[in-house]
Amino acid sequence: MRIVIAGGHGQIALRLERLLAARGDEVAGIIRKAEQADDLREAGAEPVVLDLESASVDEVAERLRGADAAVFAAGAGPGSGVARKDTVDKAAAVLFADAAVQASVRRFVIVSSMGADPRHQGDEIFDVYLRAKGEADAYVRGLHALDWTVLRPGQLTNDAGTGLVRLEARTGRGPIPRDDVAAVLAELVDTSATAGLTLELISGPTPVSVAVKSVAGN
Repeated sequence: MRIVIAGGHGQIALRLERLLAARGDEVAGIIRKAEQADDLREAGAEPVVLDLESASVDEVAERLRGADAAVFAAGAGPGSGVARKDTVDKAAAVLFADAAVQASVRRFVIVSSMGADPRHQGDEIFDVYLRAKGEADAYVRGLHALDWTVLRPGQLTNDAGTGLVRLEARTGRGPIPRDDVAAVLAELVDTSATAGLTLELISGPTPVSVAVKSVAGN
């Protein structure tokens, strides 16, 4: 498969790129800064320098053309302000989804957040973030030209992955290592029978591949 990842230099994305490259997939990661390119090459991915906050749908679609799947793993990051929650966490996700439609890339996986909800109340930055993620998810779920899956991980940690997770429509809150999020994404990209599902993810008792198979087709 050829897979294009938005937010290619993110902590989850770099892990995902390594996993996909190791299993023989062709991976491209979209990055904002040329100086990030070597990290992607080291992970086995082709760096594509493109700023999703200023690019047009046509420009993004050109980078997506010929791909078998697209993964939106970009984020403004915890140090960013309110404005970038809208321009990255929402608008860039919408742009990437529209570009996937234009490029005829049906398989689309978006990394969201547990608690994402366009109706979420509050004025703190994290409240704005959850609204932005919720609005992005709602937009993607309305695109019938995409075989989308929305993944909502719990509290992200840098602990070593265990390969054991809980992946369900509703899991309740809990932590999840970024290693395991990447492992689940690698399986989801390859499992189109999870299209149309919004899934929460935390650490749990079930091996990743079994967890993905158990929700596929539900």
